[in-house]
Order: sequence, then C-alpha cells, then structure tokens
Amino acid sequence: MKIIDMRSDTVTKPTDAMRTAMASAQVGDDVYGDDCVTNELERLAAEMAGKEAAIFVPSGTFGNQLALFTHCRRGDEVIIYGDCHIAHDEAGAPAIIAGVQLQTLEGRGSLPNAVSIESRIRKDPSDFHYPPTGLICMETAHSDGRVIPLDSMAAVHKTAKRYGLPIHLDGARLFNAADYLGVKAAEITKYADSVMFCLSKGLCAPIGSMLAGTKDFVDLARRRRKIMGGGMRQTGILAAAGLIALRDMTGRLREDRDNAVLLANKLSKISGIACEPSDVHANLVFFALDGNISVDALMNALNENGILANPPEDGLMRLATHYWISEEDVQKVADVFAKHV
Repeated sequence: MKIIDMRSDTVTKPTDAMRTAMASAQVGDDVYGDDCVTNELERLAAEMAGKEAAIFVPSGTFGNQLALFTHCRRGDEVIIYGDCHIAHDEAGAPAIIAGVQLQTLEGRGSLPNAVSIESRIRKDPSDFHYPPTGLICMETAHSDGRVIPLDSMAAVHKTAKRYGLPIHLDGARLFNAADYLGVKAAEITKYADSVMFCLSKGLCAPIGSMLAGTKDFVDLARRRRKIMGGGMRQTGILAAAGLIALRDMTGRLREDRDNAVLLANKLSKISGIACEPSDVHANLVFFALDGNISVDALMNALNENGILANPPEDGLMRLATHYWISEEDVQKVADVFAKHV
C-alpha cells in the first residue's frame, strides 16, 4: 500500500536528479568560501529574490532567527503578528538567540494592517521606559495558508521606511506565493529588507533554506551564522539539491496548488467538514470538523488507509499537497474522509 503523506510539504524526498547531483557534487569548505556549488546556490538564490546576496542555512527557523540576530540589538522590540511562525512555532528562539522582545499583533483571518503596525512602533527613542523598535516581521501567507496581497505588503513597507525600520519576510513558501500572485518572487521580496525561503518545503531538497538581503547584511549574517553553529563545511552536497530545487521545482508548484484546490472542493462537499476552496492559495488545505466527529476514529481510519496526517490544532486540520502527491492520491484521501466523517 502506498503511503500518502500529507502532514506537510517538508516530507518531500529528493528526486532522482537531486540524488545524482548530490553524489557527484564538487565540494570545498564553505566556511572558507571555497565550496563552488554552495556559492552558485547563493548567487542564484539572491538573483531570484532580487537581493544583492544570500547565505545558505540549515533550516527555515535558523534563517528567521539569524535574520533577527543580524537586524536587531539585544533588547530591541520586534513587531510581528502573533500567529506568525517566528512568534508561534520557533520555540521562543527570539528571546534566546537575538535577545529581543516580541510586540505581537492579532492576525488570524485578517490582512496585515499598516495602521495597526504603526501604532505599535516606539516613536520616541529618548523615552527609556520602552524598548526601541528594531524590526518588523512579515510572512508571505497567513497561518491559514492565504497569501498576503502585494498592496498590503507595500503599505507596511511604506510605513516601515517612514520610521527607518527594516522588514524581514518569512517567505518559507515564497515561490508558492509567487505562483498564486502570478509574479516573480522578487516582486514580493522588494517589500522586505531581508527574506528567508525554504528549499525543503515542497521543493524536494532534503535540507536547507536561504536568507537573502543586502551584501552588508549577508556579510554580518555570515558571522552571526558562525556564532549560531551554522558554519558548515562541504555543503555542496546539499547545495546541489538546492540548485535543482530553485531551477526546476519552483516552476511546477501550480500542480500542487491545483491538487490542493481539488482536495478542498471534494472536502467542502462532505457533511461535517467546513472547507472554503477559495481560501486555498497554495498547497495547504485548512478545514474544520464538526464537533460531533470523533477525531480519534478519523485519524485511525486515515492511518489504516496509509494516509499520514496531523490531527486538528486550534480547531483546524491541515493537509498539504506536494511533489509526491498525485491527483489519484487526492481522490483516495477525499474518499476516506467521506466514509469516516
């Protein structure tokens, strides 16, 4: 029985082309800057993000926290939506690594609001009662998978520049968002001073994310990466897969979105499931289950049919489509839900 893993797009395994490239990669010591494959990956990542430079990091969380560590001074305050990954899913790292305080905004179900963000900026740096605002953090998508419109990002960017504040963009699924908006990734990232994006979420690379920004920012981030223990060595073996992820896998993400919309349409027709297909902007399908449904029984049924999924969290269940999920897999998942909900 084929295992259909829809827990996340982080479960994607390397393609055959990636495995071949990894096996034959010419490597050097990246800390010395002489791993040519990693250098090429960083050059390509910077180009695609519309930035001067980029640096390879082990994970998305590492990249986000490195950005905070590089942008901010200890004791700064970071304005961020409370349901963003940095605030909600990175284990309290901002306080541990960068030593910053988070000023959180309520964000679930609403667009980023430049007026609300401006109201949280500490406008009087001479007032020693308050921490200085050091950074504004954004995401390319809501916690429910909906992509942030460009005009909302532009408004926040305009506000940030008025106060001389940098913006960091958590663009974990940057290229999914670009596909939905019908633009190049650089059209999104131009509204941020730095951006992190993942190679291992839906792009099939086994490990790694990129952090991009100005050359000065990346030069400092390289030193801070060393402090965080991220100075890796023969990273070309991993970067070889990352190059294929950026060159080949970013262009096929529409297929994942189509499968996600297909799944959402099927789930929306099942009594006891509340799912809105128009809210599916990328490869993530969020939905709520009727309170009378036994979650334990449903999860058991999914497991028995070879379907891996995470149970509902905060009232919502999430399924992810990706390279290894076919239209036939989507149909099977929908059939199991229809039978057991």
